[in-house]
Amino acid sequence: MTTTRTERPAPGTPPASTPTSWLPLAAVAVTLVLWASAFVAIRHLGADFSAGPLSLGRLLVGALCLGVVATATKGVPRPTRREWVSLAAIGVLWFGVYNVALNEGEQRVDAGTAAMLIQLSPVLVAVLAAVFLDERFTAWLGLGLALAFGGVALIGLSTSQSQGRDLLGVFLVLLAAVVYAVSLILQKPLMARLAAVHVTWLACTIGAVVCLPFLPTLIEEVQVAPTSSVLWVVYLGIFPTAIAFTTYAYALTHMDAGSLSVTTYLVPPITIVLGWALLGETPPGAAYVGGVLALLGVALARRRPRRVEHPPAPA
Repeated sequence: MTTTRTERPAPGTPPASTPTSWLPLAAVAVTLVLWASAFVAIRHLGADFSAGPLSLGRLLVGALCLGVVATATKGVPRPTRREWVSLAAIGVLWFGVYNVALNEGEQRVDAGTAAMLIQLSPVLVAVLAAVFLDERFTAWLGLGLALAFGGVALIGLSTSQSQGRDLLGVFLVLLAAVVYAVSLILQKPLMARLAAVHVTWLACTIGAVVCLPFLPTLIEEVQVAPTSSVLWVVYLGIFPTAIAFTTYAYALTHMDAGSLSVTTYLVPPITIVLGWALLGETPPGAAYVGGVLALLGVALARRRPRRVEHPPAPA
């Protein structure tokens, strides 16, 4: 958690806390809406762009925008050889496999269902942290894990019964959640020395390089796709990738990290509303119940045992 020292303002000047009291909240709101809109945009583009080319187009735009911001604000990064290994793994998994799996998965399940499934990531992060980072595995974590996977199973069952082939889409979105969780565990040690914008930029660039085999198909699909769809690809690269990561980082410098991470649980309901308004689609009824169970499991898994303070022994 980052702490800031508050200095007393000079007489006659407005309080320094006035802008920061609402700007971080505005940044969080921008991040949530943009991340939710990404699920809807990916679903919308399924008719014009296949999973791999869509990933490459988004990553190319995002890497370009992030590179401009990163070099202008933080200069040129200088990772060590070991850090480059972690950055390469994050780029391949988080930006490469994640995007391709999510894009393909959203061609089979609706945007709201995909957003609910991705929210399983915090539980997976907690499990991996307990195994690889020696963090405590609590009873709440075990209960949350059981509830979350029960919710995921219900989502998968409801979508497979309603649309037949959607079980594969559920699996692909879950794969995206798994590689995202693994990437966060790999990313944590990097943040001790490298700036967040540098890590994101370098990993995004590596992901774009990994997806370069899709370039010929991307060129073909851009040539035949409507201009509006091409602009949606650019939107994905600029707004949910470059801008949303920037606003999230800004909010993180002014808010407690734990409180901020909880706000991402608002992404599924926002996605469902946007999917209904823009695409005219909603998840199956049972998927809502599964989504509630999954999110409840995530909340329980994040619960920390209450610390018991013992009074000092008498002298």
